[in-house]
Amino acid sequence: MSAMGGMPQVELSKGLQQLKSEHPPLLKQLEEMYDLTQKIDQDIDIDNNFTALITKVSEFKAALDPHSEREEGVLFPMMGVYIGTTSGPIAVMEYEHDQAKANIGEFLKTVESGLGASEEKKESAQLIQNAYFILTEHFAKEENVLFPMAERMLTDEEKEELFQKIQAQ
Repeated sequence: MSAMGGMPQVELSKGLQQLKSEHPPLLKQLEEMYDLTQKIDQDIDIDNNFTALITKVSEFKAALDPHSEREEGVLFPMMGVYIGTTSGPIAVMEYEHDQAKANIGEFLKTVESGLGASEEKKESAQLIQNAYFILTEHFAKEENVLFPMAERMLTDEEKEELFQKIQAQ
């Protein structure tokens, strides 16, 4: 353990590094969405900012879905062989994925049905703030705990298999 109380840094294999490298663009999109939700909360040009938020959320979901599929469909099952998937880190990661997707899905469902009042728009924007908080913390956990754990746990052959499988998705 390092002096900071976390795991010492490890160099990630190609597949894990790819998953990690997908986080910064997603975080940038999350920040842009969060900024819009803040403006909506502050009654700053609500209609235009809400319209922009809908667009940003749709774009974000299109980028997030394949990333989370690579984790849920490839990395998590590979790690699950060693540490299980019904409790512990993998279960927590999947729960956080589900929570973030539920907030985003609820937002998109709500806007499809049409929102008129500013208060309704503020309430819907809150769903995106929830997703922001879940995912920013989630990405940090993956980068600081889960990915280093996978690097130590998986064999070289499994790391190569991980890389090949995420390339194929």
